Amino acid sequence: MSAFGRKNGPSGIRPAFGVARPMQGPAGSREAEARGGEQFPPIEPEALPAAADPLSAPTAAMQRNADAMARLTDRANTDHTASSAPEGFEASVHKIKEQVLPRLLERVDPEAAATLTKDELAEEFRPIIMEVLAELKLTLNRREQFALEKVLVDELLGLGPLEELINDPDISDIMVNGPEQTYIEKKGKLQIAPIQFRDEEHLFQIAQRIVNKVGRRVDQTTPLADARLPDGSRVNVIVPPLSLRGTAISIRKFSAKPITIDMLAGWGAMSPKMATALKIAGACRMNIVISGGTGSGKTTMLNALSKMIDPGERVLTIEDAAELRLQQPHWLPLETRPANLEGQGAITIGDLVKNALRMRPDRIILGEIRGAECFDLLAAMNTGHDGSMCTLHSNSPRECLGRMENMILMGDIKIPKEAISKQIADSVDLIVQVKRLRDGSRRVTNITEVIGMEGDVIVTQELFKFEYLEEDADGKIIGEYRAMGLRPYTLDKARQYGFDQPFLEACL
Repeated sequence: MSAFGRKNGPSGIRPAFGVARPMQGPAGSREAEARGGEQFPPIEPEALPAAADPLSAPTAAMQRNADAMARLTDRANTDHTASSAPEGFEASVHKIKEQVLPRLLERVDPEAAATLTKDELAEEFRPIIMEVLAELKLTLNRREQFALEKVLVDELLGLGPLEELINDPDISDIMVNGPEQTYIEKKGKLQIAPIQFRDEEHLFQIAQRIVNKVGRRVDQTTPLADARLPDGSRVNVIVPPLSLRGTAISIRKFSAKPITIDMLAGWGAMSPKMATALKIAGACRMNIVISGGTGSGKTTMLNALSKMIDPGERVLTIEDAAELRLQQPHWLPLETRPANLEGQGAITIGDLVKNALRMRPDRIILGEIRGAECFDLLAAMNTGHDGSMCTLHSNSPRECLGRMENMILMGDIKIPKEAISKQIADSVDLIVQVKRLRDGSRRVTNITEVIGMEGDVIVTQELFKFEYLEEDADGKIIGEYRAMGLRPYTLDKARQYGFDQPFLEACL
């Protein structure tokens, strides 16, 4: 007997368990079995697909691979050096302007010209230009004469060659890389602009004209400057010796017409349900952080959300260079101040946030947070200023929370990281992630809710998400906005304003 209480069988013979035996059926079943049975009928040979010939035409995958490699080869062999020198009619006007301008300046009093408007100056210039052209023995037709007048007035009172680009509503960004190269962005795509400056001195004078209007200065001692144009467009200037190609000017233009959330939804930046949720979030005084990369549309989204603020609320905006254009009657913009030549007198965003708390605000909106002022904003959100908003740079909602923690830790505040995370979780309600896709379109890719803390980790839940599907033949990205079907935790805030049912329906 074995150790398990069984009798040992003959040597080499093991007991068989579950041995299947074939079932015996009628004689006809053997014939059906040979044909494969009724469940699996036989496949006729002509129904089988022809075997792929390895030497035949390439498959679709191989064709795509060949197209991709061809694009790489074209890019490697293409000469990318582009010139922005004016051509044709513009070149002729530019050439005449260079001859007329010095003689015109001899006949004009600059101080008197500065007191006139552009239209008045053009009227005063017309006979003088005719005199100069007669001296130079140049004959112009009516079109060339009007173009020359405009160019000369822009040169004396405006921003020279930049005026034409600034007045073009289709251009969203202007990037001047020295006097000989200027790029613009149209419909999300970069292209070279047909303008050119006389020399580095000409470009530097225009840069100084821009920054001097807002009380800033730029020179070799302070080679960096942030400024704005009269229409609110943001300007950054960097000059030699930091810029090796000469003075560089970057202008981020803003639409003259206020952009609303409905307009963004109509352009495909979000779905109608996402638009409804964001409208309710703005109206119900939720604390919102708008996260995204450079040029992704954070400031545009903040301006659109501001439309939902109650007109009776007092709103303060705080920025380095005032570019927000809120659509509210009771709105006070504040702007930081850089240090003077002695390194004194600087007013930072943190200083303005602390001062704003003494100005009886209902909401505080920060154009962009970059450092320890993040802690002051969170304190404002937690001390009766619900509905505060800000923007910051990050690639995802989770990374946005991590960046907020890191910005507070960068300051001199000596509090543990767990307390910082708790403060963020208690203050922030929604994170709106915006992204500029590679086809130039700007989309709201995530709307994420901050729920609270679980241990030392901030817990979030995603309400909406943009999912990439494919790319069409023109390179346009096709995707789907998807509601995740979760009940929002901020429903109680929406209920206080009577929007709980529409908010719930939008999220489900």
